[in-house]
Amino acid sequence: MSDTGITVKKNQDFSEWYVQVVQKAELADYAPVKGCMIIRPDAYAVWEKIQEILNKKIKSTGVRNVYFPMFIPEAFLKKEAEHFAGFTPEVAWITQGGDTPLEERLAVRPTSETIMYDTFNKWVRSWRDLPIKINQWCNIVRWETKATKLFLRTREFLWQEGHTAHMTSEEAEAEVMYALGEYKDIIENYLAIPVLIGTKSDSEKFAGALYTTALESIMPDGKALQMGTSHNLGQHFAKVFDIKFIGEDKVDHYVWQTSWGITTRLIGAMVMVHGDDKGLIMPPKVAPIQVVIVPIPFKGAEPEVIVAKSKEIAEILRVNGFSVTLDDRDAYTPGWKFNQWELKGVPIRIELGPRDLKQGQVVMVRRDTGQKMPVKEAEISATLAKLLEEIQINLFNKAKAVLQEKTTPVENYEEFKSVICDKGGFVKAAWCGSADDEAKIKDETGATIRVRPFQVEEPTTNCVYCGQKAKEMVYFARSY
Repeated sequence: MSDTGITVKKNQDFSEWYVQVVQKAELADYAPVKGCMIIRPDAYAVWEKIQEILNKKIKSTGVRNVYFPMFIPEAFLKKEAEHFAGFTPEVAWITQGGDTPLEERLAVRPTSETIMYDTFNKWVRSWRDLPIKINQWCNIVRWETKATKLFLRTREFLWQEGHTAHMTSEEAEAEVMYALGEYKDIIENYLAIPVLIGTKSDSEKFAGALYTTALESIMPDGKALQMGTSHNLGQHFAKVFDIKFIGEDKVDHYVWQTSWGITTRLIGAMVMVHGDDKGLIMPPKVAPIQVVIVPIPFKGAEPEVIVAKSKEIAEILRVNGFSVTLDDRDAYTPGWKFNQWELKGVPIRIELGPRDLKQGQVVMVRRDTGQKMPVKEAEISATLAKLLEEIQINLFNKAKAVLQEKTTPVENYEEFKSVICDKGGFVKAAWCGSADDEAKIKDETGATIRVRPFQVEEPTTNCVYCGQKAKEMVYFARSY
């Protein structure tokens, strides 16, 4: 399978391994436009699972889905100077429509705060109009100049962006933490990827936000990946776009706002964290196909009987709520099929041959461990449910062990640089709170503060960079 299988090992050439898995497992392909990607059906099915899970969560709290235009007038972005400056280098501009030059440039949506909040100004009049809680599933364009990478960093990607407006700061703060908590549940309990949560430093927060909360994980190559963010926007945008309401006290007040989002980079994280030298491993809860059935007929063994029994088992499993594919293609050998489905990461393979048919059983094979086990026909559904749950837990525990192994506390800057350069991962260090120190560390090592834990931990040393009194323990890392 040299042409279709993975030709490099994950621990030897991680970047090439990742690209091969994404392409050969048929998750994505490169688009004709440089820096863009084509999301293929299996990957889009994972995104649909994420949509389904999150939609159910947020709709239960009154959030409703909307759609806003992808074209944003330049004046809207310029209206909010800090926000505009934060996105200017990445904005794709439209300057002409057909043969007609535009009177005003239009930005292709890098994020939707400005166009949405201009509309909030029209929607909000009194306290009775609040809260506003909307969400948008859409595409985003940020004209990356850095090296792009499928799913992780592309010029166009898919995301959801939640936007809310509230009467009080307390309501906004509760919304920020609610979104963060739901993201943590999806990433850890469905994608099986452990995360650190906390706030960003001021230099790393979202442009225009009061503060940014984030979920960060570490990839097997030692680089951090931001998995999602939830921003408290305070009243900053409300004052820029004059979003006011008349309160029950008959006085004008500015609203308090939040925005929060996750993107298709979660799919890239899933590949990196769980894949192995054979290819992808899908967490069962988001796998488009949870089990593949491969009949193994032999000459003289009445192959049609084996295929018929395979179809019967497949139908029973579908009725019981499992996502099943029956691979009864005649053009490929069972061995070739085994390799292909392992490459695509299907959690469980069921094999059924003549001997199994006689003994009233099947053979189940776990993708995560390779373990094989005979299972009596009457116990197939119950065993499958049990194994899928075990695989989900095992994937998370393995990823958590990697996170712990790649988290290193340090006491001084020499140790800091050594860990960043040689080992990678999260470096837990004391920080005095100086933005200048933070910038110098970034310039000298490429590492940034990925997250400041909510529970402030008493520093064990002075500031790792300047040696002055430290304020908190934070997590640094190089990142994607």
